[in-house]
Amino acid sequence: MGRSRRTLPEELLLLALDPATGTTAQPQSLDLGLAGAQLVELALAGRIAPDGDRIAVVMPRPTGDPTLDSALELLRRRGSPVRAVHWIGGPRLGLRQIYLSHLERCGMVHAVAGQMCGVLPTTRYQATDTAISRDIRARLDSAIRTGVPPDPRTAALAALAHAVGLGKHLYPGNEGRSSRSRLRDLIRHDPMGGLVAHAVMDVQNGVAAQPRRSQPANGSSRQPGPVPMQPRRSGMARVAAH
Repeated sequence: MGRSRRTLPEELLLLALDPATGTTAQPQSLDLGLAGAQLVELALAGRIAPDGDRIAVVMPRPTGDPTLDSALELLRRRGSPVRAVHWIGGPRLGLRQIYLSHLERCGMVHAVAGQMCGVLPTTRYQATDTAISRDIRARLDSAIRTGVPPDPRTAALAALAHAVGLGKHLYPGNEGRSSRSRLRDLIRHDPMGGLVAHAVMDVQNGVAAQPRRSQPANGSSRQPGPVPMQPRRSGMARVAAH
């Protein structure tokens, strides 16, 4: 996979990076979104494919991207299709820092060391080429403004941005309400992106154990939102997604 094209995890992270503060919006859910973005990127590369609400490896050949290939190998080792919600909610957190370091090595961001309260060490990340971030944002803005069905990559990026809660970061306030609504609606334009985005939201809502219902045959999709929780049995501890 050539480096002339940015991957979806890279684009999602750059979209979440605040140029003023050097921090990322929605840091807790962003790890989940990055795991989902890896799945979509692998699907676009022809390495995996959806199988109902599961993900199946259809071509185990490496892509040439070490971070994506690590995820592909983990999927291959499973030996059978895995539910997207279980994969995204699995113990692979820390992807945000992995990808920030990756972007730094690629020269797309640079780290700025600092301190919090004059004591705790912190690291901020500044984009080295703001034109890249503007291009990513312009693709989303165009899809929202024109209403023309976007390409699968942009549709998946929009779905993931909505799923991790970047809507209020990208389109804040009352004036951004209609744009946030249209961002959410773009989820229907890419089946793989929609599957992954719903899985990200299900993990956040704590419903990873429940299978997702198939969409109606007419192609209409339900609005993303919390899925009702099952009653908790006494003596059982609820596992929270980070």
